Amino acid sequence: MATTLITAPAAMLTPTGQPALSDWSLTGDKIHLNHGSYGAVPRAAQEHQLALKARMDANPCTWFMGQAAALAGTRAEVADYLRVDADDLALVPNASAGVSVVYNSLTFPNGAQIVTTDHTYGAVLEGAHRVARECNGEVRIAVVPLDADAALSCELVMEQVTERTALIVIDQITSATARSFPVTEIARAAKELGIPVLVDGAHAPGALADPVPDFEGFWVGNLHKFACAPRGTAAVVARGPLREQLHPLIDSWGFPHAFPESFDHVGTQDITSWMAAKTSFDTIENRYGWDAVRSYSSALADYGQATIQDAFAAVTGEDATADVGMPVGHLRLVRLPRGLAATHEESHSVRAWISDTLNIETAITTFGGAGYLRLSSHVYNTAGDFEDFAERAVPELFRLAHNR
Repeated sequence: MATTLITAPAAMLTPTGQPALSDWSLTGDKIHLNHGSYGAVPRAAQEHQLALKARMDANPCTWFMGQAAALAGTRAEVADYLRVDADDLALVPNASAGVSVVYNSLTFPNGAQIVTTDHTYGAVLEGAHRVARECNGEVRIAVVPLDADAALSCELVMEQVTERTALIVIDQITSATARSFPVTEIARAAKELGIPVLVDGAHAPGALADPVPDFEGFWVGNLHKFACAPRGTAAVVARGPLREQLHPLIDSWGFPHAFPESFDHVGTQDITSWMAAKTSFDTIENRYGWDAVRSYSSALADYGQATIQDAFAAVTGEDATADVGMPVGHLRLVRLPRGLAATHEESHSVRAWISDTLNIETAITTFGGAGYLRLSSHVYNTAGDFEDFAERAVPELFRLAHNR
């Protein structure tokens, strides 16, 4: 089959000419092609967080008595990075926690419906089913083809809306299928019907220059993925009258306050991951530039996808292209050989096998009964990482598929 001619971008270097990977502490005995799941924290942010922990443990009483004020300042830093108003943003441990905040805070009438899609993250979908059970309602799922464009995606979502719809939950960037959804258009259509919208932007911060869409409703996003903040850092942004209903997952001393100040009181929780987040943002901006990182990651993802697709085609004789309707800059899908990772459980076992056997960290996903390799690229990745996967992993995955 014909090869895809895409030129590999030159590897990004530190200001002193070292490989960008030197700014991270990732182990050298693995190739890391799964930044999209758990991120990777720059050394500078790790060191800052350790220093903050030392301050906390040197005098816990002073530290925790000043914690709410420290979180308010950190909230302003995160809001600045996300380009939103600090009064619209609260800090939460992860995007799933932000989704739970919305689920647990809103009032759902008896028989309420929640509309979402078949691309929705599993934990978010399970939460929607829980809410539906509690209110004797149901979850209506729009079936959206992988190759659907913005217009069709919006149409299929809105077709599931009825007079009983109490909330629409939509991914900004999907986890399993590495595609985006037209969240602004869906939010606009929903507002005309008076239906609130929750946007799951778990993968958006850092990956998009303006990660929070301009709409009235709820948005949640992780800071530990493309934005490289320490784990346990995420944000929920709320605009419009329903924001006043939001309350933290844990009752604490923020009860006299409204959103978002009520979220600044988290008891004895370790807040150093949030406080060190700005160091991650600034490290990448000052040493590489966020726009340059996004451009590089997109070009490298193009090259990596083409290289691995061609390698699969060479050994299988079949096209490995995944036709994604609204692709994302740093994330790409490659179709795996037939029968490999056809279920969610199998995808985990294939991922573990690649890690244990080939020393390559990847993401293996399943959608519509087909298995996919989800590629992630960041500033520390190089063309050689993807070439290595094509050379070593592709033939082994072909053999694995045919030995099952």
